[in-house]
Amino acid sequence: MPSDVRGALVQRVSALPDGPLDVTWLAAETPRLPLGHIRLHWEPASLAGWDVTAHLGLATTEVHLASWPAAPDDWPRLVHPTIHEVLGLCAALAVATAALNLSNHLAQI
Repeated sequence: MPSDVRGALVQRVSALPDGPLDVTWLAAETPRLPLGHIRLHWEPASLAGWDVTAHLGLATTEVHLASWPAAPDDWPRLVHPTIHEVLGLCAALAVATAALNLSNHLAQI
């Protein structure tokens, strides 16, 4: 991972179990993750494989989502299910929040 980045921002996750994770580098000076976005960070593990962590952007903070210590070289396949499910839940929550806001707005008319 380049030294001037703080991780990779997940842009898209394939619905296929072995599908790709599309990411872009997240600059080191980026203040915080956008709401509902996931940042992956990986570095070589001390003995073998990769230490991989994922963080999730919430409305006011970032939270540690998961860690995969000493993950094998094909670690994207390992993290794929978690990332796919969390992004799906975030999308569902965004739709539910928008529907609730619209319902509240219509109730005031």
